[in-house]
Parts: sequence; C-alpha cells; structure tokens
Amino acid sequence: MGTQAAPAGVNRDIVHLAVPALGALVAEPLFLLVDAAMVGHLGVTPLAGLGIASAILQTIVGLMVFLAYATTPAVARRFGAGDHRGAVSIGVDGLWLALGIGAVLAVAGWFAAPWLVGLFAPAPEVAAEASIYLGISMAGLPAMLIVFAATGLLRGMQNTMTPLWVAGIGFAANAGLNWVFMYGLGLGIAGSAIGTIIAQWGMVAVYAVVVFRLARRHQASLRPHRAGMRGSARAGGWLFVRTVSLRVAMLLTVAAATMLGTEELAGYQVVFTLFSTAAFALDALAIAAQALIGKYLGAHDVLAVRAVLRRTLQWGALFGVAVGGVIAALSGVIGIAFTGDPALAALIQPALLILAIAQPLAGIVFVLDGVLIGAGDVRYLALTGILNLAAYLPLLWWVIAGGVGGASGLAWLSAAFFGGYLSARAITLGLRARGIRWQGADAGADAATAASA
Repeated sequence: MGTQAAPAGVNRDIVHLAVPALGALVAEPLFLLVDAAMVGHLGVTPLAGLGIASAILQTIVGLMVFLAYATTPAVARRFGAGDHRGAVSIGVDGLWLALGIGAVLAVAGWFAAPWLVGLFAPAPEVAAEASIYLGISMAGLPAMLIVFAATGLLRGMQNTMTPLWVAGIGFAANAGLNWVFMYGLGLGIAGSAIGTIIAQWGMVAVYAVVVFRLARRHQASLRPHRAGMRGSARAGGWLFVRTVSLRVAMLLTVAAATMLGTEELAGYQVVFTLFSTAAFALDALAIAAQALIGKYLGAHDVLAVRAVLRRTLQWGALFGVAVGGVIAALSGVIGIAFTGDPALAALIQPALLILAIAQPLAGIVFVLDGVLIGAGDVRYLALTGILNLAAYLPLLWWVIAGGVGGASGLAWLSAAFFGGYLSARAITLGLRARGIRWQGADAGADAATAASA
C-alpha cells in the first residue's frame, strides 16, 4: 500500500483534469449549434434533414463512447504503476480497435443510410437531404471513434489539456470548412458533411502525431497486439451494455412523454435539455475520477483512491446543490426563455423544481459512475444497468397508466426519471463503492494485457 496523497494534492489533481475536460465537453455542443444554424440558413428542409441524420449519428457515436471509457482506466493503471511504455501500448491497441470498429460501421452505415432515415418516416424531400448528409458522414465515423480512443489514452496519461486544444481547434475548423463548402462552393447540406469529415480526419492526424511522439518517448510499439485489443474489447463490451441501458431508459422516457401529449413532450424536451447541460460539469468530474482512480489503483495507493472518491463525491454533490438552486430560482421564467409561451412555462415549472431537487443526487451518481469505470468494474456496471432499468420500468408504466396529463403528468414523469431512476443508480453504485471489491475489479486485466506492453 502506498502513502496517502495530501488532500491539497488530490484537489489540485482533480481540478487539473476536470477543468480542461469540461472545456472539451462544452466545445462540441457549441459547434454543433453553429453547424445547425448554418444549415438552417439553407432552409427548413435541409435543417429537418440534418435533425434526422444527426439523431442517427449521435446515437451510433454515443453507443461507442466505451472506446474512451475502456481505454482511460487501462492506461491510467499502467501509468500509475510507472509502466509508461505499457500504458501507451494499451492506448495504441485501443486506437486500432477503434479503427476496426469504425471501418465496419462506416461501410454498414453507408449502405443502411436510406433505411435508417426511412425509420423516421419523413417527407420525401427531407429524407433526401438526410440521406445525403448521413451517407457522406459515414466516411468520418472511423475518425470519430479514433478520436474517442485517443482521448481515452491521453486522459489515462493524466493529460486532458491536449484533448481540449484538439477539440477546440477541430470544431472551429469544422465551422469554417462547412461555411466554405456550403456557401462558397454551393454544395448545400453535402458541404456541411464534407467539411465535418475533413475536420474529423484532421483531428485524427493531430492525435497521430501526439501518439507517435508518446510512443517514441516511452519506446512503445505502434503495432496492434491481440491481447491488448481483446482486453479493450472485453471491457468495452460491458460498457456498451451499460450505455445501452442508459439510452433505453432515456428513449422510453421520451416515449412516455409523447403519450402524455404534444405540449408535455415539448416541455420535457426543455427539462431534459437543462439536465443534459448540467451533466457536462458533472461529466468533467467523472472523467477526472476515472483517470485518477485508475492511476492510484495502478500505484496501489488505496488511501489516495479513497481520498479521490470522497472529494469528487463532495464536489459532485455541492455542484448539484448550486445548479439546483439556480434552476429552482429561474424555474418560473425558463419556459418563457425557451419558447416565449407563458402557458408552457407554467406547465414545466413543477418538473423543473423536481429537476432542481434531484441535482445533488445526479452529481453523486455521475461521480460514482466515473469512479467504478476508473476501477475497471465494468461488469458490475453493465449488470446493474440492466437491473436499474428493470426497476425503472414499473415507474414509467405507473405514470402512463395513471393517464394524468398537463403539469401534474409531466411532474410525475420527471419524478420517475430524476427521482426513481437516478435513485436506483445511486443505490447500486453506492453499495458497490462502500466496499472494497471494486478496487480490485480490473486486476485480472493487467495480466491479460501484459503481452501488449
């Protein structure tokens, strides 16, 4: 067992990792908004097509986020143990895995693009625009997944500043290229997709240089290793199951809001948008927890592991209190700011108050999730993800069966998700974190991937 890290040192490490991670997380949605605004100037039909194509792409990419989450703790463990060569080698294996998965998905997605768009049953002209954007964008899918894996590698090496710079410059270049291709060359929505692809592969080129230098500095091989890729795939498979359970819960909640009525669905979209926005900062804490927990477990510094767990939980809860207070104070005007409709503002205010109350709980859940991912406790996360979803389904059924609409119906739905579902996650994650088994959950993976070093 190592020595206990000083609290000031733990605080500094968390801030050092979390602040740049927050910047990188915020950069993407900001530039997506810019992209949507530029396409919007082409007309309603291209914008509607972009909406469908983006929903499909974001679903695919969201399910592949395990490429970052599986790589970070594996690399961080080796980094914490002082095996920097092995850490880089494991990260390189994750890059090769991302390239392979991305290539398969890109080919399959290109052929399936018209069918995927057709699932939304859009008007023919909208379907045409969506199919154009989606089909072209598939060429950038491998790049997106490689960026995920490269980000995971650098986070594991305790570096979140480089991903911030790459994300900021990459998304800014994306906006500029889109303008050139859309307006300068008159390619319309196809120009937006082409500009995005060029920016994505440009980011890959930057990461290739960064990883090459890391490999040369630490004398790590750039060749793929079967054991390392197999270990990444195994951890990634469990994280994929975890992510699917989260996505299903969110989609079912949207479906339930749809059954309540059009106004309730619009109101829930506002409420969930605020929840997602607040989640960025909590994700930054979770990312810091992933990297630091992996690092200190690799160094066998259990006292530092507990210090990171305790401090990130405290900060997650405190941030939740602060954000919840802001949401509660503005709950009466948020609806007007989003829509300008006083009736909708009144409809969503009870749901916003429930969201505000749940923010400290959300902070705890996000941090605990990051801690267990950092420990490599992915099998537990996958299995309890299914269990949490099973516990949530009766609550959803109860809301729908009650047949209550309006502000009350939306409030009950919000209570089911922000109260019931998050509570189920908090219980299963909290019970695990209270023990010590999670601290050795990924011990076998070190031996399994040793050959990749």
